[in-house]
Amino acid sequence: MAAVAAATRWRLLLVLSAAGLGATGAPQPPNILLLLMDDMGWGDLGVYGEPSRETPNLDRMAAEGMLFPNFYTANPLCSPSRAALLTGRLPIRSGFYTTNGHARNAYTPQEIVGGIPDSELLLPELLKEAGYTSKIVGKWHLGHRPQFHPLKHGFDEWFGSPNCHFGPYDNKARPNIPVYRDWEMVGRFYEEFPINLKTGEANLTQIYLQEALDFIKRQQAARRPFFLHWAIDATHAPVYASRPFLGTSQRGRYGDAVREIDDSVGKILHLLRDLSIAENTFVFFTSDNGAALISAPRQGGSNGPFLCGKQTTFEGGMREPAIAWWPGHIPAGQVSHQLGSVMDLFTTSLSLAGLEPPRDRAIDGLDLLPTMLQGRLTDRPVFYYRGNTLMAVTRGQYKAHFWTWTNSWEEFRQGVDFCPGQNVSGVTTHSQEEHSKLPLVFHLGRDPGERFPLSIASTEYLDALRQITPVVRQHQEALVPGQPQLNVCNRAVMNWAPPGCEKLGKCLMPPESVPEKCSWPH
Repeated sequence: MAAVAAATRWRLLLVLSAAGLGATGAPQPPNILLLLMDDMGWGDLGVYGEPSRETPNLDRMAAEGMLFPNFYTANPLCSPSRAALLTGRLPIRSGFYTTNGHARNAYTPQEIVGGIPDSELLLPELLKEAGYTSKIVGKWHLGHRPQFHPLKHGFDEWFGSPNCHFGPYDNKARPNIPVYRDWEMVGRFYEEFPINLKTGEANLTQIYLQEALDFIKRQQAARRPFFLHWAIDATHAPVYASRPFLGTSQRGRYGDAVREIDDSVGKILHLLRDLSIAENTFVFFTSDNGAALISAPRQGGSNGPFLCGKQTTFEGGMREPAIAWWPGHIPAGQVSHQLGSVMDLFTTSLSLAGLEPPRDRAIDGLDLLPTMLQGRLTDRPVFYYRGNTLMAVTRGQYKAHFWTWTNSWEEFRQGVDFCPGQNVSGVTTHSQEEHSKLPLVFHLGRDPGERFPLSIASTEYLDALRQITPVVRQHQEALVPGQPQLNVCNRAVMNWAPPGCEKLGKCLMPPESVPEKCSWPH
């Protein structure tokens, strides 16, 4: 009841304050910091068993707070997972998927003209009702056209980019990715914000750190509650680090990037203590999807004992590092086995602010306050979507795969491997294999690597399906997909198209209908 009482108390204080009846100096709702990494794997932190132990600040954060070993993203790719975090909804509900192909991953590169719909209510929009000032630092990835700008969707400030730091480009057929301060473009990656691909040197993490520190100081001075979404991308290939961190890790350049992130998180938490606001600031650290094993080991991380990585709905692509920190509220040194999701950060943040989630739409995120403050566990399923397809569902310790697929044979033969060194016969397939009639079922407690499916003749298999089947049926019967936002479109929309592609129309047909020279990478 402590979590419910806390939320009720803040709601009452907010109502009294709005009515001019609040006591002078009444406590504000807590500040909220969501630290979202890019392609960081479950196995990248010392507290999760990474042997080099190069993340002392994050390990200390876990020791002072709560560790979630069973925390999931909502999609194995960046844009849909970020939409899910900020809306509290599965990406298929908000339209963050493509119909260009079955179970196809999609995001928002420069060629995609879609983005977060106006009909979606994002966390910073709702937090305004409780008086929060909100800032996003780093990667937005929910659309790059003007109507999708972060400041059109509730954020008050932004320093960062609409896309990842891919490049450099020739600024003819394709420009370098822009960097914005609020509405003003202040430069581009590889130009005003250099990234040395040969050495890996870039000062971006330090810039993003300073943006966070300055914002926190300003809001504390103004005595305003704040929401900071720190969404940096140093661990996304091509990985980068600033000069003091280059060459310092036993793990190579990727480890250098992780060490700089760890140092930055330490500085943020130290500032909260120095300002005496640590006990009034909720901080949560996680990642948008699993480590990109296709880039490992030099440019990618570790997913620990789990199968495959980014782009797949095996555990390595979906299970994330996750740490909650709120001194004086979350008991130190706790480990919760609650099945958690990035979507829970939406609902939990609203609860912290004394707000209710919207009731006019399906919300998939849970309020984790009872878990963090009381240790309560809530039974809930985890849905694993890849594009427009429900690939798998976990409930309790059991995971049922209805489809398996890593990537196509064509890509695999060209050296694109989402599961290097992890071939599991009949599981890590390079063709899309349907198992809807007889799902592949794994017990994740005994078999976290998804290598030994349960025998379909076993009582355990039948019991697991009895738990999962009605949950899937109920979910699919009630699901109303949003209008797809991530269909691949003709580059003529962006004032350019490959020769011979100009007449294909705005949005391309499924990949098999598109001339080879007009197709775009998955």
